Amino acid sequence: MNDTDLCFTSAVELASSIRRRELSPVEITRAVLGRIEKLNGRLGAYVLVHAERAMQKARDAESQVMRGEPLGLLHGVPVSIKDNLWTAGDRTTFGSRLMAEFVPPEDAPGVAALRASGAIFVGRTNLPEFAWRGSTDNRLFGESRNPWDPTRTPGGSTGGGAAAVAAGLGPIALGSDGAGSIRIPASFCGLVGLKPTFGRVPMYPAAGGHELTAHVCPIARTVRDVALMMNVIARYDRRDPFALPDDGLDHLLACEPSPADRSIRIAWSPDLGFAAVEPETRDIATSAARALAGAGWKVDEESPDLGDPAWILQTLYGGAQAGAHAARPPEQKALMDPELVAYAEAAAQLTVVDHLKAVVARQAMVDTLRRFFERYDLLVTPTLCVPAFPLGTVGPRQVRGRDVTHLGWTLCYPFNYSGQPAISVPAGWTADGLPVGLQIVGRRLEDALVLRAAAAFEKLRPWAARRPPDA
Repeated sequence: MNDTDLCFTSAVELASSIRRRELSPVEITRAVLGRIEKLNGRLGAYVLVHAERAMQKARDAESQVMRGEPLGLLHGVPVSIKDNLWTAGDRTTFGSRLMAEFVPPEDAPGVAALRASGAIFVGRTNLPEFAWRGSTDNRLFGESRNPWDPTRTPGGSTGGGAAAVAAGLGPIALGSDGAGSIRIPASFCGLVGLKPTFGRVPMYPAAGGHELTAHVCPIARTVRDVALMMNVIARYDRRDPFALPDDGLDHLLACEPSPADRSIRIAWSPDLGFAAVEPETRDIATSAARALAGAGWKVDEESPDLGDPAWILQTLYGGAQAGAHAARPPEQKALMDPELVAYAEAAAQLTVVDHLKAVVARQAMVDTLRRFFERYDLLVTPTLCVPAFPLGTVGPRQVRGRDVTHLGWTLCYPFNYSGQPAISVPAGWTADGLPVGLQIVGRRLEDALVLRAAAAFEKLRPWAARRPPDA
């Protein structure tokens, strides 16, 4: 196997081959680091690379294999960490010049779990400042580029991690999702991104102002790689007051088909009843939904009655940004993303009454979704309304001639508010070669069914062998 093929080998296969002594962690890590050195300057995926440390960890991992020691689930497998997740002793910047020298005192729960599993940290990946938007660039490290078309964004806020995985600069990445930040880049980069049930993967420190919507998430090229990561990171941690107790779920086993699948009721919604979706994106996602129906799953076209919840996002998400940044002194604002500053200052004009109205509306939306899922087991939608857009913009201002608000070009954020598991998988590619994602949503705590449906679709429409043009 040449180095390029090795870099596009799944984490499940890498971990298994290491255990069988067919592949060496040293061989794998060297190949990934070589590819990072070759391509990262063009893609801007990593902001910090631990080359020497990673190679030493790989040598240690190889020695443990040869001595027959107990091995963790990701022993010897390279992984990247988003630059807003604490890693003890490593500079963690949140993509901000205000945090350029911050070094956290301890690992975040997901980072600690990956470390304990034997994964090899190869570096930290780029994000927009304080993870605030769905495209990735900042004034500290610059922009990340989409491997499928480097003139376009990989999405955000886990854009650097997605660019890395899509280009073979590591098989798996750890990211986060507060309003779509794992599913947006998964859709734009042709990957699998899972936002699990809220609380299933603990988060610490809390995402200020987003404590009830932020999730720590895996992103990878295959459903089973995401499931393998979940087996590692879905572990209770008392530092997170919202963390769920361990449920003992084997996420890999959950990907296997079940005789009960034939009775699963799926609702297909091309727009969630409120969004403007570009025709090609809609057609690709519709074809994907029809493929599930053609394979024997019960699929009806129906949307939950959510109205247009964009104002809820603008109020609650914008209010959190206002609380974090609007009162910063001018000298700090001068160092920040001017779009973030403007967004926070505009949201600072909201009142407490505005906020409470949005809280009530959010709960009504959650109740609507709960009732909808009394009739359906899964909801399938396009992940986004558009394919990857050009670099240099926060996001589209219009879709199909309709004005859209911040993140109003996504179909992701309602499920951050409801806490439901939602996964984005590749539905297909546009005529220009850009990926389009399909979002599969389940009831709270039913992550296993979401993974099983995603794995079934992957079997129907396999995508992992497809690589970006320059890969």
